[in-house]
Amino acid sequence: MTATLELAKQLIQLPSVTPEDGGCQELIAQRLAKVGFKIESLPHGEVSNLWAVTDGAGPLLVFAGHTDVVPPGPSSDWSYDPFAATEQDGFLYGRGAADMKSSLAAMVTATERLLGARSLNGRLGFLITSDEEGAAINGTRKIMADFQARGMHIDYCVVGEPSSIETLGDTIKIGRRGSLSAKLIVKGIGGHVAYPHRAVNPIHNALPVLLSLTRTQWDQGNTSFPPTSLQISNIQAGTGANNVIPDTLEVDFNLRYSTELDAETIKQRVADLLNKEKLNHEIQWHLSGEPFLTTAGKLIAVVSDSVEKVTGIVPERSTAGGTSDGRFIAPTGTEVVEIGPCNTTIHKANECIRIDDLDKLSAIYQAILERLL
Repeated sequence: MTATLELAKQLIQLPSVTPEDGGCQELIAQRLAKVGFKIESLPHGEVSNLWAVTDGAGPLLVFAGHTDVVPPGPSSDWSYDPFAATEQDGFLYGRGAADMKSSLAAMVTATERLLGARSLNGRLGFLITSDEEGAAINGTRKIMADFQARGMHIDYCVVGEPSSIETLGDTIKIGRRGSLSAKLIVKGIGGHVAYPHRAVNPIHNALPVLLSLTRTQWDQGNTSFPPTSLQISNIQAGTGANNVIPDTLEVDFNLRYSTELDAETIKQRVADLLNKEKLNHEIQWHLSGEPFLTTAGKLIAVVSDSVEKVTGIVPERSTAGGTSDGRFIAPTGTEVVEIGPCNTTIHKANECIRIDDLDKLSAIYQAILERLL
């Protein structure tokens, strides 16, 4: 059993459903302390955060990731215990195998090999949270605020999110779309369906507005991002009875948006539409993160070259998919690139990673370290 496979299995066997860490960060901290890292625990609320960094001067490269995982769901959906870290037919199965405990294991073993052979021309850090899959409030977001208060700047950040699609290294993420959510509360007057003149149906009033929202062309996108999209995710109204006009309607929707827009512009355009229709409403907004895009600097080329060296593949550069904690790191001026396992099984039952990919991923991370530090 290779060192990376062994550590990946140990991490998977520590249940850490968000925001729990389950002891994963302590295990990683012990490994890093042995090769010269200074260890700092930065908890916020019920969230565990680990900061580990080497001494020295020069550019700071940070490996970023998370130890928390999504709930496994019904055990009957799994062929194997989701926290047993089962090897079968060339795959390692378990919750977090792809997202993203294998990446953490590969980062640690790459670091151990490199520091065992040479010194660094710069500094290396690990920023690990247990709050990526959950609210993402007390994890990387808070740590980056702490770092800014200290006057500390990260030059390069490699995030271990599962970026690959079909084959390890076929895709790297050089940015992510922004994510802005809203809860729209439309107010009416409840009543009996037989007496609609005595009531105001918020569903009827809201339907034209909702249709306009879904048909709005927010932008054209650009060479790095697809056009902004809006999706309605939840609609709630009524008492459950078919003869009662409801007094309120609640609608949840989310916009994944490109660098052509910002959150305040979107909010104003939505407000203008709601006010134009004179809809009696309240709206609550939640910004998960603005879009980010890494274009300048040398990190993209270093990651691409490292992937090609190990796998023979020239990776596609993408901004597709959901959000990652890179959205909290990039705004400080850090070059951010995501490279990790295949994402086919993430958040699903029987989540897994090819065992052969573990050592390849560790080799990619080591090659990145060698080129930058």
